[in-house]
Amino acid sequence: MKQTKHKLLSFAYYLQGSKRYNKIKNFVYDLLENDDYPYKKYFDFFMIFVILSSVTLLVMDVKQHIPAWLDDFDLYFVTTVFVIEYLLRMWVYSDIHKIIIDEYEESSYFDKEVSFSSLLAKIVKNKWEYMTSFSAIIDLIAILPSYRGLRVLRVFVLFRAFKMLRYTKSLTGFLYVLKNKKFELMTLLTLSTFFIFIAGIMLYVFEGANENKNIHNLFDAFYWALITISTVGYGDIAPVTPEGRIVTMLIIFTGIGLISFVTSIIVSSFSERLGVLREDRVVQEVGKKKKLTVVCGYGLLGRLVVQGLVKEDVEFVVIDSNEEMATLAYNDGYHSICADATKGGIFEKLGIDEKVSHVLCLTSDDIQNAFIAVNVKSLNEKVHVAARCSDHEIATKMEYAHVDQVIMPEEVAGMMGAVYAGEPVAFEVLLSIIEEKAKTQINEVSITEGSFLDKKAIGEVDFEKLRLILLGVFKRSEDAKLGEFIFNPSDEFVLNAGDNLVCIGYSSAVANLKRKM
Repeated sequence: MKQTKHKLLSFAYYLQGSKRYNKIKNFVYDLLENDDYPYKKYFDFFMIFVILSSVTLLVMDVKQHIPAWLDDFDLYFVTTVFVIEYLLRMWVYSDIHKIIIDEYEESSYFDKEVSFSSLLAKIVKNKWEYMTSFSAIIDLIAILPSYRGLRVLRVFVLFRAFKMLRYTKSLTGFLYVLKNKKFELMTLLTLSTFFIFIAGIMLYVFEGANENKNIHNLFDAFYWALITISTVGYGDIAPVTPEGRIVTMLIIFTGIGLISFVTSIIVSSFSERLGVLREDRVVQEVGKKKKLTVVCGYGLLGRLVVQGLVKEDVEFVVIDSNEEMATLAYNDGYHSICADATKGGIFEKLGIDEKVSHVLCLTSDDIQNAFIAVNVKSLNEKVHVAARCSDHEIATKMEYAHVDQVIMPEEVAGMMGAVYAGEPVAFEVLLSIIEEKAKTQINEVSITEGSFLDKKAIGEVDFEKLRLILLGVFKRSEDAKLGEFIFNPSDEFVLNAGDNLVCIGYSSAVANLKRKM
């Protein structure tokens, strides 16, 4: 006995420490349960295909017997897939080896023998929890039609359609709504059952004594009460006595009230869930992008920035804690999420470690912008963060928090006003370039490795032929975090991959140079 216990414990520890075993189990779990796993959608599509094909074969078999190969497909392939899936779900639900190890360590702590019966009871109880869950029962019922010995079980093939609840997020969301309002719905169900019971008995008492030929027993009365309170009213049973008609009027008014309550509960729950569903869809869509810019705040400045990002063909997503502003961004055709950007959860969903390259903090609250910037930098200090600020003191603190760029709109507006007052012509030219009124723009072009500008000196580049004016070069530096901007560099200045050229010219000329990169 001791030798058996020792082997069992050794095997449990072996499984716990086996990288291959844990890798396989994690893969199976992700494939079955993890919605964020990229390959799960292919498994879901496969299972939906199997389920729909099985239901289709049932419908085809009603009028005429299906060919033998289709019958074998349903009997062997579909059944095998469902059985394997059921067993795999039971396997990944919990780890038996952990139960064995916990039981052994607990027994060792209290200096007592490991009881096989107690250990077996814990294992069975653990797996029984899964087997008695709603989804597992549906999975089991879906397997039953495969046993041709009991043809009556073929009707249970329709339960295979319920398996699609696992594989479609919209249906899963509906189940979540029902689960979230479980107390309210159960209360209304209990109340409805009570009214049906009372109304059925009252109708049977008033009209069951040979007064109404359509009411033969108490079941007919309950049937009438159900279709009446649901406001369906087939008309196959109608009261003929004054008392029965009074009961009918009361039950109709009651049904209208109950249906209104149920509708309001479900609609309110869906409204609460709508934001989450939209957030999940946006995260899924932007998750396909390699680089992503996050715009926090969809106020006036945020909208102007977003318009510029659209022109530059930059992939971005808008985050705003105000639901009205987030909805406005969504209605404007942009990816938007109603969330609190001062918390790390939303950035982790968007892929702050790999996908997010820039975060623009553009809310009207300086303190909130500072919190967002600190939050982003704490998650990934490599992300470039630009924050709007109006207060010089807060701006200084942002710089201490390693914010890459502090934007002060009031100062920019003041400088523009000074230029307009002192040099109005220069102001008009500058404004024309900024607003691209004359199709002229200031833009930056990043030099890629191996391009025709890589390792070339400024003097070797014919900018006149390119129809561009070089203002300067933004030189990347290992020592300086943001690098250095060199205005009007000399002809001997050598360009390298990673440098950014700041040029002025027509938009078509800038686009032409970018294509060559």
